[in-house]
Amino acid sequence: MSYRVNGLTSIPLSAFRKPHFRRYFRFWKHLEMEESVANKDPELIVGDPDSLANKISAIRSAGPQKLQVIADFDATLTKFWANGTRGQSSHGLVQQGNPEYDAKRQQLYDYYHPLEFSPDIGLEEKTKLMEEWWSKTHALLIEGGLTNESIKQSVANGNIAFREGVFELFEFLEEKGIPVLIFSAGLGDIIEEVLRQKLHRTFTNVRIVSNRMVFDEDGHLVSFKGKLIHSLNKNEHALDMGAPVHNHLGDEGDPNEDNASIKYRTNVLLLGDHIGDLRMSDGLNYETRISVGFLNHNIENSLNCYRESFDVVLLNDAPMTEVVKLVSSMCPKE
Repeated sequence: MSYRVNGLTSIPLSAFRKPHFRRYFRFWKHLEMEESVANKDPELIVGDPDSLANKISAIRSAGPQKLQVIADFDATLTKFWANGTRGQSSHGLVQQGNPEYDAKRQQLYDYYHPLEFSPDIGLEEKTKLMEEWWSKTHALLIEGGLTNESIKQSVANGNIAFREGVFELFEFLEEKGIPVLIFSAGLGDIIEEVLRQKLHRTFTNVRIVSNRMVFDEDGHLVSFKGKLIHSLNKNEHALDMGAPVHNHLGDEGDPNEDNASIKYRTNVLLLGDHIGDLRMSDGLNYETRISVGFLNHNIENSLNCYRESFDVVLLNDAPMTEVVKLVSSMCPKE
């Protein structure tokens, strides 16, 4: 006999006999979603239930003090669909207040974005192309006069929204003292503003690994600092580049102390929407990793690859509430 998850995959009932997995499965058996995509309900896919059960047991036994969460931002923490249309990315929602430069950045997107996903371009060449794209885009943001105020307005007017349950996930992890590293090839300052406007509070355990801006005294963008982060190198120098949310959102603390703590957290919950996001943990010496993949579109062609690559796959722009239930099953009740 087997248990079918919305008719897509069979999971042997024997897999659920392990105590920790039975507890985990009870968390997951009711999948709910506030809104569906194209009249489809969210669905859960587990490729190897026994492996997942063993990983949950190992992380639970080690305790929350050994666990950290690494999450992509665009289309992972945020919705793929927002207000009935494709949600914007942290790069895509930026409006400089200068139509000429907004148009130039759109032209770069139209040229480079197809190349990013082209199966006919090798990794080395594609990496160079992504460096070109990001460098040119950043130069246009500086030349076109991006300001702090335009960032605030861009987020306020943008079509971007967090998945249902992100607030609860951050809140639960903060209560347990579990750090969250948000990895993004976007713009860290934009991500901070999205957190401020959409979640309305700071979380002291959240750090951002992303491209960081430098503003002058008048609030004009003058440069970027640190290593350029694009879609193919998010894992490189992660701990060195991980910055706390700016102190206008919360207490920065000591970055070196935080980094040292993260290095000793050898269990990882990884959240991403792209196969390449699995590399976000490459720079960490982890013992056990559970990966959750959000497959938001092109499901028919991508499902097999995602099921083989991620421990858990959530379909159809699923809410983050299921991840809350997963991480809850990893933490012993006090």
